[in-house]
Formats: sequence, structure tokens, C-alpha cells
Amino acid sequence: MAARKRELTPDRSVRHLFGAELRRHREQAGMSLDQLAEVVASSRSHLGRIELAEYMIPPELPAQLDAAFGTDGIFQKLYALARHEVHPDKYRRYMELEARARSIGHYAGQLVPGMLQTEDYARALFRVSNPEAPAEEIEEKVAVRMSRQALLRTTSAPHLSVVLDEACVRRPVGGPVVMRAQLSRLAELVDTPHTLIQVLPYEHGEHALMGGGGALYLLTMDDGTSVAYEESISTGQLIEDRERVVRRMRSYDLLRAYALSPTQTAAFIRSVMEALTP
Repeated sequence: MAARKRELTPDRSVRHLFGAELRRHREQAGMSLDQLAEVVASSRSHLGRIELAEYMIPPELPAQLDAAFGTDGIFQKLYALARHEVHPDKYRRYMELEARARSIGHYAGQLVPGMLQTEDYARALFRVSNPEAPAEEIEEKVAVRMSRQALLRTTSAPHLSVVLDEACVRRPVGGPVVMRAQLSRLAELVDTPHTLIQVLPYEHGEHALMGGGGALYLLTMDDGTSVAYEESISTGQLIEDRERVVRRMRSYDLLRAYALSPTQTAAFIRSVMEALTP
């Protein structure tokens, strides 16, 4: 029995409309995904995900589709809108991409990233952000956050590179005991086969990623494509436009150059630990 095709939802966003138009023109041309993949020098699975709006649209694909289907620039016009569109399910989409990433670059301006948090550190953050939440809700959120860390323990774990602003290390979240344990965790992960952590000291001064004091994630996939995710206190923005992603990658590379080396970072973290009063 043939597998049932997934329904498309062109009314959800321009990205979904692009995928629906891709399927419509492909089927009108009597082409399978395999046949179209040969024409546009792509892969069947990649095109299938684009039809379902599950994958970013490569910038060269729209012109290739217009040429293949004789659509007089329709796909290029849709792409011009889609590339600037805020993804309707941006956080869910980010989590899917994170699970498939081969490398993750992360700048944190205020807090230790979720991937590196201890349970008590995460618990303190959830409590202060919603003091009226019942204990069960807090524990559920802590469990979800800890489950994300399993990604770093898989055989195909991505390489995680993190630049922490000094504020992340200095601010004693949860009190001295909790923070000492958190800093100990960071010190263990400073330089491992899958993690690299560097501290950007206050003395460096201003930099391109300090606006808003939030966080930046840079994900690179197996095929070399990259996306960025910017996060503030209550909002997040998924960025897939190549030019905008490249600008953020350059800013992140500069921060890594300005930051302390892994050896210096480990020594710095331990010095902060020793200064914390139990």
C-alpha cells in the first residue's frame, strides 16, 4: 500500500505556499521528487522537506525551479518574501534543527546556556521567572531542560562552542552553593571532544552581540547550511537568510578571538568558584 502524502498548508506562511507551489508544479509536470532532484542537482529528501516547509530554501533553488517549470520568476518572487519571513513555529523549528546540527556556536550574554545548566541552576531560574508556579510545573520544566542535554551524550553529538560573557559566570544564580556546582560543571566542559567554552571578560568592552543582553545560537548542518536563532527575555527569532546568518557568524568569530583561551577560561572559572562564600 502506497504511503499517504502529507497534506500541505499554503495558508500558514509564504514558506508553506512555496512548498505547495513546488508540489503543484512538480505534479503538473508529471515529475517525481527523484526526477526533479536530478534536474536541480539536489536530493530527494531535501526537496521533500522543502515541499513540507520543514527545510530552509537554498537561495539558488528558486531560479532552478522557474527554469525547470517555465514559471517566469514565480518561485524567485516567493523566495524574496519567504527569506525575510519570521517562521511561524520558530522555536519548534529551532529545536528540530538543533537535533540535526553537526556544530552549534552559542553566545550567552547573561545566563549559562540550557545545554550546560545543572538542575538546581535551571530550577532557580524557573522559580524566579514564575514565583506563583506550582512545584510540579517547575519540576516538569527542569526535566524538559535536562532532556535537551542528552543531545551532547549521543554518539553523533554536535560540537558545541560557547562564548560566555563574564556576567554569566559572575552572577550567583540560586545562591553560592548552587552557583559553585554550576561553575564546577562549566569547568569540566571547558575543553572536551564535543564542547569548548570561553569567557569573554568585561575588560574587552563593547561588542556586536551585546545588544539586549540575550543569546545567539548558530547551527551548521551536514550539508553546510547554517541558521541563526536570537533569543531575548521573552522572544526568539529564527534567521535563515544566508547574508544575515553570515553577519552573525562573523561577529561570533570575533568574540571567540577576543575571549579567553580554554586554559585561561578554566582558571578564571575556578577563581570565581573559590571567591564564592558557601
